[in-house]
Amino acid sequence: MLDESLLDAPDDLARVDRRGLLRGAAEAGARVRTAARHANEAGLAELRPDGRPRTVLIAGPGTAATGVADLLGALAGACAPVIRLDPTGVAHAPGALRWSLPGWAGPVDLLLLATTDGTEPGLAVLAEQAYRRGCTVVAVAPERSPLSEAVAGAHGLLVPMAKAPYQEYDESAAAGPGALWALLTPLLLLLDRVGLITAAPDTLQLVADRLDRTAERCGPAIATYSNPAKTLASELADSLPLIWSEGTGAAPAGRRFAATLAELAGRPALAAVLPEALPAHGTLLAGAFAAGADPDDFFRDRVEEPQALRARIVLLRDRPTGGLTAAPAARELALSHDTAISELEPEEGAELEQLAELLAVTDFATAYLALASGGHS
Repeated sequence: MLDESLLDAPDDLARVDRRGLLRGAAEAGARVRTAARHANEAGLAELRPDGRPRTVLIAGPGTAATGVADLLGALAGACAPVIRLDPTGVAHAPGALRWSLPGWAGPVDLLLLATTDGTEPGLAVLAEQAYRRGCTVVAVAPERSPLSEAVAGAHGLLVPMAKAPYQEYDESAAAGPGALWALLTPLLLLLDRVGLITAAPDTLQLVADRLDRTAERCGPAIATYSNPAKTLASELADSLPLIWSEGTGAAPAGRRFAATLAELAGRPALAAVLPEALPAHGTLLAGAFAAGADPDDFFRDRVEEPQALRARIVLLRDRPTGGLTAAPAARELALSHDTAISELEPEEGAELEQLAELLAVTDFATAYLALASGGHS
């Protein structure tokens, strides 16, 4: 059950936010600026690449690295494939994870390492393997970590991961927004330098500004009725979110929203891209998760029995620039099954700005769901 009274009690939210989820969301803009400065100090601005890489390979543990790979792949589009190297191992622990390069990887490929930890022996071994194959290696990791030494040994480039302002990095919130932007920002600048995406320093300043403005709209002091993140969190209480996305940036934002809802808020969610979301999730809307699925619902003991999950659609869209859209069909399908729908569409701006706003609102919503549902241990 969602404690909606907690949503409008900023002091109580701060007290229960032991993982710093709201703080990480609020400081996302500052993290972008710090990460951009670290990238500049590491020498990314002086890079003079000889053409584009054939393939970009990304390795790193956890939700943050997965989100980085997904976002970069969407932004790069057809310029070059961006492939995440999935780890193997007997447990999800730094010492247990292992990565391997594809057999075809070689001198024309770029290996990116993204980690909030930096103690993973498997990433150090991967960097050495890439060096032997002739791959260029670039890493974003905590400064003076074991991985930084391995990257230096592989003649690669290390960008120190940006910590949160005024404090040490909180490892417990590695799936949160601070970690995402700390890892993503230097790699955006790098891929801009090699010509795969457009993410100049001026653009990233606009991204940081958009994150700041969104944090002002979604912060704990703003009441639920005028706070899009708190409103979304309230709407998703006792629901199974079906996160439908449309647009280049909205797709990875939707997948990240589903992942963080599970990891940080303990909430199941399913993500799909329009128009394929319509047949993929259509049966859910007509089945056990439909709004009126339980014919005995009138006789259910509402005190003793938990509220059954009902599907709710969350429609994430890039601001349309003309052309075809499946949004009307999505709304019609929801209406035909009496299914509620929440919609998020960013304000106008560059592609990265719109993406940043979608990520920020959904990150705040995840935090509010986690805290108001008791998921703050």
